[in-house]
Amino acid sequence: MVPFLRILGIETSCDETAAAVVERDAEGRSNVLSDVVLSQLDEHSAYGGVVPEIAARAHVEALDELIEEALKRANVSLNDVDAIAATSGPGLIGGLLVGLMTGKAIARAAGKPLYAINHLEGHALTARLTDGLSFPYLMLLVSGGHTQLILVRGVGQYERWGTTIDDALGEAFDKTAKLLGLPYPGGPAVERMARDGNSDRFDFPRPLVGEARLDFSFSGLKTAVRQAAQDIAPLSDQDVADICASFQKAVSRTLKDRIGRGLQRFKAEFPTTFPATGPATGPATGPATGEKPALVVAGGVAANLELRGTLQALCDKNGFRFVAPPLHLCTDNAVMIAWAGLERMATGAAPDTLDVQPRSRWPLDSNAETLIGFGKRGAKA
Repeated sequence: MVPFLRILGIETSCDETAAAVVERDAEGRSNVLSDVVLSQLDEHSAYGGVVPEIAARAHVEALDELIEEALKRANVSLNDVDAIAATSGPGLIGGLLVGLMTGKAIARAAGKPLYAINHLEGHALTARLTDGLSFPYLMLLVSGGHTQLILVRGVGQYERWGTTIDDALGEAFDKTAKLLGLPYPGGPAVERMARDGNSDRFDFPRPLVGEARLDFSFSGLKTAVRQAAQDIAPLSDQDVADICASFQKAVSRTLKDRIGRGLQRFKAEFPTTFPATGPATGPATGPATGEKPALVVAGGVAANLELRGTLQALCDKNGFRFVAPPLHLCTDNAVMIAWAGLERMATGAAPDTLDVQPRSRWPLDSNAETLIGFGKRGAKA
């Protein structure tokens, strides 16, 4: 039986500095003892995006105190944790260096094993922490520069079914916001304006809708938004609201088609009569008997309520369970990093050596073709 485990997690991949202490009991149940996140939004908002050097400096200044605060809130000391988990990639290399080097130093000084965690795996496994999902399940990852549809077979077992062939969805939201003069971050700003807009005013394209492959494309949609804005400039507040609402509708309809095809593929590969699974972290051929297959949405864009509504309705129609972790666990956080480390420990995976290096690109599916949004450095990445 897997023993009771407790991990200190560290996350510094982009513009949030975070630390958390999380437990996992012998039955695989989680307990979040502390969750501390310091946002750098104010430092970057004036630039309309994240400035890597500013982000790295802010991590250096804040991380030690955040770790102390996480341990204090959890009412534990380093002696009480079983391991250290730190994000090792993908992300901004300066920030990754800060977090991983800090994790190494703590592991060495405290005599604890170190787990270098893939940030995307943290997102992929969060639904097991929050909802206790069995493997396999389908995940739509819309985090930062990533837009991917991934089959999650097990810990460390991921198949990329679709990815963006150009811009990621989060980038499309941010660029649309910047074009319209809205503040950073762009996603929440576009969603707020869209509430007062006419979503039928502009007939924006729905890229790749109708195609059998499960990839995404948002570059053409972004271009259409720019052309529409130029055609009616100068823009009134209502114009901006209508563009945002029409843009969001086009995204929603695109996801409905892309993800709908993914659900059908999942049904074909895992028929509706599912065998029982093995242990929670062991190999599995399908969800547990009587348990609906699940679609998980993860990443910052998952906070968009209209997109959530579209995916919920799609899952209801196709007999899937829709799982969206709480908003604070969809954005960057250390809870998911600690949990990914706990999941790895529960499988018996060996810890990483202290010479492990950060990786600005780190795909979940190392066998997939190199494309934008994949996270693997290559000619087209």
